[in-house]
Amino acid sequence: MAHIQALLFDSAETTALDRVEEYEFEGGVVPVHAGEYWTSKQRDCHSIHEVSYRACYKPQLPDYFLSRYTKKGSVVYDPFLGRGTTLVQARMHSCSVIGSDINPVCLKLAKARLCPPPIACIKKRLDSVVLGDEEPKNTGLLEFYHPDTLREIESWKRYFAHRRELNLLDSIDEWIDMVVISRLSGHSPGFFSVYTLPPNQAVSVERQRKINLKLNQRPEYRNTRELIWKKTKALLKDALPRDYSEHAPILFVASADYIPQIDSDSVDLVVTSPPFLDAVDYLQDNWLRMWFSISSVDASLMWKIRSVADWTERMKSVLLELHRILKPDGLIAFEVGEVRKGTIRLELEVLKAGREVGLVPEYVLINTQQFTKTSNCWGIKNNERGTNSNRIVVFRKK
Repeated sequence: MAHIQALLFDSAETTALDRVEEYEFEGGVVPVHAGEYWTSKQRDCHSIHEVSYRACYKPQLPDYFLSRYTKKGSVVYDPFLGRGTTLVQARMHSCSVIGSDINPVCLKLAKARLCPPPIACIKKRLDSVVLGDEEPKNTGLLEFYHPDTLREIESWKRYFAHRRELNLLDSIDEWIDMVVISRLSGHSPGFFSVYTLPPNQAVSVERQRKINLKLNQRPEYRNTRELIWKKTKALLKDALPRDYSEHAPILFVASADYIPQIDSDSVDLVVTSPPFLDAVDYLQDNWLRMWFSISSVDASLMWKIRSVADWTERMKSVLLELHRILKPDGLIAFEVGEVRKGTIRLELEVLKAGREVGLVPEYVLINTQQFTKTSNCWGIKNNERGTNSNRIVVFRKK
């Protein structure tokens, strides 16, 4: 049984506000550092990060580890790619990047922002595509969209499918595709849809019908071309490092516990965050994005695990594979957040799993936040429910 013991600690890395403890777990003892290690501000980062994906963490989290453990040319990998936060931030540090996810939508969200084309080229392509030339076919989506908006969205969908079929899809198309995916639904006029849940949570058609009735709302026309251009300018507002796109990213669809695409002893740093037990339904949340991108995922491959024991075994298989690809002295920062009102300490499960596959626990970092936009929206008190505290286990490979 694990227990926590107070421990005095003196380090330049900590501040007077830090609480430093230690975890004793099956296999050893590891120091724990707790405090606010990066800002809780929602948009205190480069503009290119501003694309939503469910349960994504702030860029400040990977930056904390990137700034300490990488140099130019270091190889950084994220096996749970999500929107690509780790890799985009690693680019800011001139690192080479590798990413994978079981959901192909994640690759679309990440790749375009890792290889952005010149903004003038995006504008030219945007203006050249013919929109709204056919009647909408998926009429059930009229709960989300004005008929003319849906007509345009389906035009974009046909355009990308045609370009892909002819092997003509280029970085400009991939950028526009990414922005369309990010604008499909949301809760402001900057999205294509009528008011709905935040963009990382697509509700069902039936639930959207109920939302419309409750709010007495009907979808208004959204000019998709204008909104794509507006979002493009916002994403590319901040200047990127000159060598940001120097090396092509390596991205692929894969399960995190089996990644033969990566050579053994080849990665310097892994910063990632796996699914937290059954907290998020990634298939449901992404169904609209997957419809648009003509993507699919075998539901049995999407991890939504209810049992702590089963979750720990799955993490053990992931950490074993990460151990294989890490260079000697390579590091893993494995973020597990909080689940079930903090009654389950997933970091303790990760410590046990990592130790069993031969990784050396360095420390646990708990970043506490005094405010998050998400918790405020849902009326949740900070550090009481949800995933307001990032709980990160850091391992080293001997």
